Amino acid sequence: MNNREVQAAWKYHEGTKHSYWSIRSHPHFLDWANRPLPFKIYPKIEPLPLPRDVPQTGMAVLSAISEAVPSLRADSVPGVQDLARLLYFSAGITKQRAYPGGEIYFRAAACTGALYEIELYVVSSDLPGLDAGVYHFNAADVSLRLLRKGDFRGNLAQATAMEPAVAHAPATIICTGTYWRNAWKYQARTYRHFGWDNGTLLANMLAVSAASGLPAEIVLGFVDAEVNHLLDLDVRREVSLCLVPIGRTSESSLPAPKEVPALDLESIPLSQHEVEYPAMLEMHHASSLESVEEVNQWRGKPPVLSSSALEGKAVRLPRRPEEELPKDTIEQVILRRGSTRTFDKRASITLAQLATILDYATRGLPADFLEPPGAQLNDLYLIVHSVEGLKPGAYFFGREQSTLELLQEGEFRAHAHHLGLEQELPADGCVAIFFLADLKRILERYGNRGYRAVQLEAGIIGGRIYLAAYAQHLGATGLTFFDDDVINFFSPHAKDKSAIFLLAIGKPLKRKPQ
Repeated sequence: MNNREVQAAWKYHEGTKHSYWSIRSHPHFLDWANRPLPFKIYPKIEPLPLPRDVPQTGMAVLSAISEAVPSLRADSVPGVQDLARLLYFSAGITKQRAYPGGEIYFRAAACTGALYEIELYVVSSDLPGLDAGVYHFNAADVSLRLLRKGDFRGNLAQATAMEPAVAHAPATIICTGTYWRNAWKYQARTYRHFGWDNGTLLANMLAVSAASGLPAEIVLGFVDAEVNHLLDLDVRREVSLCLVPIGRTSESSLPAPKEVPALDLESIPLSQHEVEYPAMLEMHHASSLESVEEVNQWRGKPPVLSSSALEGKAVRLPRRPEEELPKDTIEQVILRRGSTRTFDKRASITLAQLATILDYATRGLPADFLEPPGAQLNDLYLIVHSVEGLKPGAYFFGREQSTLELLQEGEFRAHAHHLGLEQELPADGCVAIFFLADLKRILERYGNRGYRAVQLEAGIIGGRIYLAAYAQHLGATGLTFFDDDVINFFSPHAKDKSAIFLLAIGKPLKRKPQ
């Protein structure tokens, strides 16, 4: 099956939907004794420790996340300190908590179930403080492991059909997804989570890169098998998801592609035994690109997604003056961020706070599948519970007009509770934000790989919502949902769309000291 045979994406999407009956008829119980390791460990490769006391950028978080177009500076070469900053604030350990079953290491970006299935690799030229090579980043000891010695950027550029951002980048970070680490809890739905969890991580990475003065963008067009082979991946367990070229050189010093022998490197098993979910492997295979010609055909302009005409009352969102915006730096906010466990149901947020979140989170992403700059695949629908200056009800966010269109006025906390898999968080927060997309048109344009793109974009926008919320000392948390019920709730406006992601924002409940 190839990328253009989009019944594969529909089969996976339909087969992994949640419904009121599906979660009751197919219960899943966690085997805590078989919980997977949260890190990929190469026992026979010596670590190369990264510097830990790296100077912070000092850039305000909202400025950092609003970068939609990568800098076109002629020369921008990251050093080892820049890489250390990028890797740590994307995937490093920021908090550690003890639980009855052991310790959990929380990381810089939100992740479903705190299972952290996204791994990071670096393919670099000779950089200040780092020799050319292919490296794996281990968050456990903040170190790199050298997998291949030498400059393999020519191989990456070849795999991307000579994408200019990759061909001119002194270093490229590759994100991969490890099936079992997330599927232990979420089973076949993990392939959706690859996009969400990779996306929240990329929101951090893009922001820190912008704050560091380094151009960066997301590249989804590449020959999968070539990148997987370069990283020596066992593709039944781990697969490449996207490339992020970092920095730029005006004169291409790109070497010719090298021979890439198999390495068969040993890594410690994640669990005593793993369960394979064929639906995910089939979906990934069906969305893979097999040749440079296919990459060239795939990359291009997104579908023209028609903006819905205003049908109801629209509220124009206010824009706060620069001097009123929070000044906390990107590093401060990443270190403070968590996933809110309980919202204060009695609290409210201001319309200005909500407007700031929506504005800064949706200013566009630098990605090879989003042209022209500012294009977006996901639409945002809101259930507003408690926002000062805004009637409770269901809304559609008009991104281009910066408006909220009232679809239905009313108190919908009970509905939000149901739609969010009968969880309290979307009902108790101030706003529940649903990501919906015209999946039919996206798959027509991008093939099965469009499914990766729309989930990834949702995760990045979601990650920016986290950062914009925590910049204002609010809380946020990502959630799952009853797919078809979400569409039914927002219809007829959302007719023919598909549910992609859900975030709740509000004020965290402050617990009284015991």
